[in-house]
Amino acid sequence: MKILKKKGSNETSVSEFLLVGFSVLGDLRYYIFVLICIIYTLSIIANMFIIIIVKSDQRLHKPMYIFIGVLSFLEIWYPSVTVPRLLWALLTQAESISIAGCLTQFFFHFSFGATENFLLTIMAFDRFVAICKPLHYLLIMKQSICTTLLLGSWIFGFLVVAIPCLLISRLFFCFENEIDHYYCDFAPLIKLSCTETSHIQKMVFVSSCFVILGCFLAIIVSYTCIIQETMNFPTSFGRQKTFSTCASHLVVVIVFYATTIFMFVRPTTGHLLHLNKIISVIPSIVTPLLNPIIYTLRNHEVKEAVKKNVQDLKIKSKSNFTSFLL
Repeated sequence: MKILKKKGSNETSVSEFLLVGFSVLGDLRYYIFVLICIIYTLSIIANMFIIIIVKSDQRLHKPMYIFIGVLSFLEIWYPSVTVPRLLWALLTQAESISIAGCLTQFFFHFSFGATENFLLTIMAFDRFVAICKPLHYLLIMKQSICTTLLLGSWIFGFLVVAIPCLLISRLFFCFENEIDHYYCDFAPLIKLSCTETSHIQKMVFVSSCFVILGCFLAIIVSYTCIIQETMNFPTSFGRQKTFSTCASHLVVVIVFYATTIFMFVRPTTGHLLHLNKIISVIPSIVTPLLNPIIYTLRNHEVKEAVKKNVQDLKIKSKSNFTSFLL
């Protein structure tokens, strides 16, 4: 462990942290490396595929699919903040990370996470307007408003993490430098501080409740209104079509918030810290792969767009091959 002498004091401070990650698993780490590498690669490919489909097919140039495309863009960057570093650690057993690198990882990981909360809320609002206010949908969800909502989700997602990150950067860390996680998570990072952190913990807890529970409550309200409106439909076909439209987003919301609420909307210390590391694999590694699969399998228009693009690709390939032979 590298240590630095603090001026005018007998205390020493660490100059780097050790991300313990899954290194305790010994040779099993190679199998975990292969598994995570496959999931991560498939996740990047699947999300890029969704973006290309949404961008290339004119029928998908609607707010609902634009939001799906932006979510896929986010799901490329969200795991990319932590997974490559985890893969490198599993392969080489390199555990050290500089304080600056740790804070940078912390900032972007939680900023992307907060942005996803806001984005899922916007997508729920879009479904609410489409089903409960269909005659005003084009007016309410016009391009300028959609752009504003998307920009706002990214700006607020980064701003809400900036202040806690700045306060953490001013903490003094001494002697202990092992973080029992595969990325720089808040709770194990705070645990290493030699200075008072109760004010930071309270701030992060309040901001987490505001972002996570606030967005989750807004989504619940949106779907409550959708369900009430759907119950008034005269035919079962209309109700079935509505539920089919919302099912993909609802599944993504349930998977995302089931883990997020457990990890962040509770005190940041205690015996569950190690469990956090295991559960965090779901939103950080697994969910980015599940989301494009869920939207592709559950959405009729996306499936039709995929079939059309595959057919166009086959026709183009045959044409190029014929031209090559001639």
